[in-house]
Amino acid sequence: MLTSIVGINWGDEGKGRMVDLLSEEQDIVCRYQGGNNAGHTVVNERGKFILNLLPSGILRPEIVNIMGNGMVIDLEHLYNEVGRLTAAGIKITPDNLKISDRACITMPYHVRFDCLEEERLAGKKYGSTRRGIAPVYGDKYKKKAIRMGDLFYPDALREHLRDLVEYNNLIVTGVYNAEPIVYEEMEAWLEKYGGFFKEYVVDTGVYLTEELAKGKRVMFEAQLGALRDIDFGIYPYTSSSSTIAAYGPIGAGIPGVKLDRTVGIMKAYSSCVGEGPFTVEMFGKEADALRGAGGEFGAATGRPRRVGAFDVVASRYGVRVQGADELAFTKLDILSYMDKIPVCVAYDVNGTKVTEFPTGEALNIAKPVIEYHDGWKCDISGCRKVSDLPKEALDYIRYCEKAVGCKIRYVSVGAEREAYIDMDAE
Repeated sequence: MLTSIVGINWGDEGKGRMVDLLSEEQDIVCRYQGGNNAGHTVVNERGKFILNLLPSGILRPEIVNIMGNGMVIDLEHLYNEVGRLTAAGIKITPDNLKISDRACITMPYHVRFDCLEEERLAGKKYGSTRRGIAPVYGDKYKKKAIRMGDLFYPDALREHLRDLVEYNNLIVTGVYNAEPIVYEEMEAWLEKYGGFFKEYVVDTGVYLTEELAKGKRVMFEAQLGALRDIDFGIYPYTSSSSTIAAYGPIGAGIPGVKLDRTVGIMKAYSSCVGEGPFTVEMFGKEADALRGAGGEFGAATGRPRRVGAFDVVASRYGVRVQGADELAFTKLDILSYMDKIPVCVAYDVNGTKVTEFPTGEALNIAKPVIEYHDGWKCDISGCRKVSDLPKEALDYIRYCEKAVGCKIRYVSVGAEREAYIDMDAE
């Protein structure tokens, strides 16, 4: 049984807490793309945890966690993340964490390139998290990356690293007029952090194939959402990897298998970190109120998220490209303060009403067409059954479900693991 948990919108939909919840039914949880440029926040009986690289299943001791070949891994960041969780009592060993030998390593010079380029772009910057993600994925496709499996061949790795430092210094000094990369520093960095994780490195394709043959249940966990996908997102203001559910088996190391179930995560309003078109964006006091109520600040960066109304156009598109079978609707409780709840039902593009998600300049100039729904004006964080919900909240759920064309199975009414409603339970 293969299940994928993916974001429907711009990311920040609450995937981490849903993976943590749904992983109770799984044997293995696998991250299949991205790096430490986004975070998943999980709140459970042990406290609040922010995970940037580690799969969310790491918080359940019985779950095996995979970091797949589609990921890019900053070993220093992973070392510190493992250290924080270990200090909090979370057991992390090669038995419950396995890293693909084909995953690329995010080197310190990738982070440096990311910062240099954002500074060069100035007012035209992409809104990068400056974690080196685009440069390392660029090196992957230029065939100039270091992979986890290279750590087992130190002589060949040192030779490869010398070539890479020479190549990258042509850019860092010639293009950016910055100080050159120092080979000895890169070698020491790899020895310290790479050496620590060598015993975690395996062929995840072989491992997963064997476990699936035993009937094990595997969940694929994505980072960010459909609108940050390199192919289908708001290009060029996207991530540098594929956030789409169909990429899950590829990024995990088992490209020949097919998904059985895709659960899309969709927030009850819209939020967005970074630059790029965001048609439904609110500003001023209206935005401050929603941002404050929802605690909308990036888990990885702390940046204030842009916020706005629920976007039917973008969400319907996200459901389609993700191939979602069912949805989890998160943060419904945040809207409890509103008298009227805004919903974007279409875009206005140069006077033309558009209901399909556009791309390019059409998206840049689109304006929202807003309708309003009655609010419920009461605390719903204690609701655990459909019958507990006020009529207006249930009406809003049913409206959004119909508008995006996909069944809402789970409704989140709080950050805690148990703060949700299974819409099929009654």
